[in-house]
Amino acid sequence: MTWFLVAVLGLVSGVVSGLFGVGGAVVIIPGLVLLAKLPQHTAHGTSLAALLLPVGILGTLEYYKRGQVNFPYAAVVAVGLLIGAYFGARLAGTMSDATLRKAFGVFLLLISVKLLATR
Repeated sequence: MTWFLVAVLGLVSGVVSGLFGVGGAVVIIPGLVLLAKLPQHTAHGTSLAALLLPVGILGTLEYYKRGQVNFPYAAVVAVGLLIGAYFGARLAGTMSDATLRKAFGVFLLLISVKLLATR
């Protein structure tokens, strides 16, 4: 049953990512912790590993067809992701599972409040 739930999680994450343009980690990490019962650090590492593959290609093509992709910005963001993910993973390694889980929850909460409060 866990493999099925993880497969559904991947599908839902892809839909949410394509629909809202958010990183799939917003869905993947809580799903892996809550459904697959992975430790927080393992959920983060698994999410990064899943995103290594070209998961955004088909969604990007759809947006590109409508002229809605800025490739120079995407390249700059990709370089930032490359460097930032390394340092973020190192920082996460210094935290306990509970601290990392709470920090991730606060991050999601702050973004939610900002999105709800902005007109």
